Amino acid sequence: MFKALFDGLKRTREVLGEGLRAVLSIGRDLDESSLDRLEEVLYTADLGGAAGPLVEEVRRAYKRREIRTTGDVLPFLRAALLKRLEGCGTGIALAPSGPTVLLVAGVNGSGKTTTIAKLARHLAREGKSVILAAGDTFRAAAVEQLTIWADRLGVPIVKGAPGGDPAAVAFDAAEAALARKIDVLIVDTAGRLHTQKNLMEELRKIRRILAGKVPGAPHETLLVLDATNGQNAISQSEVFREAIAVSGIVLAKLDGTAKGGAIFGVREKLGVPVRFVGLGEGIDDLERFDPASFVDAILEPAAKG
Repeated sequence: MFKALFDGLKRTREVLGEGLRAVLSIGRDLDESSLDRLEEVLYTADLGGAAGPLVEEVRRAYKRREIRTTGDVLPFLRAALLKRLEGCGTGIALAPSGPTVLLVAGVNGSGKTTTIAKLARHLAREGKSVILAAGDTFRAAAVEQLTIWADRLGVPIVKGAPGGDPAAVAFDAAEAALARKIDVLIVDTAGRLHTQKNLMEELRKIRRILAGKVPGAPHETLLVLDATNGQNAISQSEVFREAIAVSGIVLAKLDGTAKGGAIFGVREKLGVPVRFVGLGEGIDDLERFDPASFVDAILEPAAKG
């Protein structure tokens, strides 16, 4: 897993790890100039709102003489970053009995449909039976794409009429999951309707329908965010959180960006764990998020000194 994550974080590592190595030349005394440059590197890596508080922690430790040289900063920074990712990487919360229902949301273009296929593959490899619900009925391409993935994976899919009621698709899929004793139902949802208000009302309706069919459903509401959007992904995520009680984040397209540091801002702003990261376009390019491996991968050039 570490190699896949390490390779996928190449661009983020080049920005953050190499930047830190330039600032934190081993052995030099720490000074205000170094701290200012440190903050600049963190913002460049798209840590956004998490950058300022991190640097303030370093400044306070410096003033208390807990850290004295630039060489002391990296282990301090690693611990601070890990603390911000506590609770992440725990995987999917499975229902104690009956089907586990995963509701998956995200704006169009975030990689949501492909992520659903990757989740289905991940669960199938863990021995779980899976059924998909093509709830993005307003976008024919989404239904077609999900159907292609379902055929490739050999998993059943429930679809409705184009432009039909997504909640009806969710209802039918829940009934199918119960009747077939399926382990996991994954429900796709629209990424955009005529207005944002309509979209959020539709998502709430789907949640109500699922809750009425399966006890405790949805057991996970996963929000797929495009890592290449960096800090812009946070504003998207806040809207969804208010409407559908997001319980976990999947950060897609992490391999194609230097903005992997945005994961800290997302975590800090939403307060929900990162469950998975997408590291490529292949069906197996989804990894359970591991905080320690992630932090070590992005800091690796600086750790080498």
